[in-house]
Amino acid sequence: MDARLEAIRNTVLARNPGEAEFHQAVTEVFESLGPVHDRHPELLEAAILERLCEPERQIIFRVPWTDDSGRVQINRGFRVEFNSALGPYKGGLRFHPSVYLGIVKFLGFEQIFKNALTGMPIGGGKGGSDFDPRGRSNAEIMRFCQSFMTELYRHIGEYTDVPAGDIGVGGREIGYLFGQYKRITNRYESGVLTGKGISWGGSLVRPEATGYGTVIFTQEMLKTRGKSFDGQRVVVSGSGNVAINAIAKAQSFDASVVACSDSSGYIVDEAGIDVGLLREVKEVERGRLKDYSLRRPGVSYVEGGSVWDVDATVALPCATQNELDGDAAARLVRNGLVAVGEGANMPSTREAVAVFQDSGVLFGPGKAANAGGVATSALEMQQNASRDSWTFEHTEQRLTEIMVGIHDRCASTADEYGEPGNYVLGANIGGFVKVADAMLAQGLI
Repeated sequence: MDARLEAIRNTVLARNPGEAEFHQAVTEVFESLGPVHDRHPELLEAAILERLCEPERQIIFRVPWTDDSGRVQINRGFRVEFNSALGPYKGGLRFHPSVYLGIVKFLGFEQIFKNALTGMPIGGGKGGSDFDPRGRSNAEIMRFCQSFMTELYRHIGEYTDVPAGDIGVGGREIGYLFGQYKRITNRYESGVLTGKGISWGGSLVRPEATGYGTVIFTQEMLKTRGKSFDGQRVVVSGSGNVAINAIAKAQSFDASVVACSDSSGYIVDEAGIDVGLLREVKEVERGRLKDYSLRRPGVSYVEGGSVWDVDATVALPCATQNELDGDAAARLVRNGLVAVGEGANMPSTREAVAVFQDSGVLFGPGKAANAGGVATSALEMQQNASRDSWTFEHTEQRLTEIMVGIHDRCASTADEYGEPGNYVLGANIGGFVKVADAMLAQGLI
């Protein structure tokens, strides 16, 4: 790392103790930016990096609610509004027991660069709660969401901050959150949340967008080596919305997707994952992959363990941060891995990324490869602003154009800075320069 940037990085880490994921995200970006500051010393003089690493606003609040037995429960809510140089803060809400300030800040920091790469006028933010929706009734989830929004509503708006969903926050939760926002404000402000239902302001393709976008980006990487998904053996981690739609899109490109996982274990289906059955088990029944294996002949289910023990030529990590470590990366490379497209946020550890890059594996970092979700959220905002509704085909075409554009921007930036094929450097510099230029233009903010 450039010595000038290392000094700034060390100050950032000292100011934010105990936030391991945020430290990891900051370090990964800083390792790419030395060449930019060589060309543009004015960015150091203007303290752009110091400002970029300090959120414009951090909101922490309690969320009291009652469970079905009448007991009062208390959770903690967060919204980190990181950077608005390019537009209103934009980023999801995550409901999961692991959520704390460091997770939210890491996600928000990544969101700055991801949103910039889309070319859309949106800034970076993130939020959530340590609430666990798993095992809770619809009534409990509704009461929690209503309490959460009773505080959050005062901080958001279509020109201020536009949350969306993330882990633990799907269409059901967005509906409850929007209903409470409308109830409190007495305004039908469609653009205040994205991921809404199709019948009340949502966008077609939004549920599919992150998974589809990850596969589109990975397909573009493969093309640079004269390859495609056709005939690739693909392993996907996770079995939630992003993973399921990544599987579906990869199969549409004639890939053989043979494995996926959940928190209990993983399945190997050499005949190819049956997406219809997977959706039924995970989205309709809210079941486990073990249930899938019991209903489909020839499927093996492994309780615990790692899905990365399964050989693949293309890996799509779509579960959570730091799920794919250096040992798993080395094993995949030894067994013929060609490409990795991150469908989750920072799912590969720094050691894993180093293994992939040193081995010449095509590696698409999450801030580029999984930007399809937020890009389609921005398209939903466009439709809301114009009181319009686009067809699935039109929206998917726009998503494809955006993802191809992100790939090309990352690739050309890597070429420009003397690191052809380094999509990590390309994504970090491409996103940073766009935000830095806007911050310089807007003065000391």
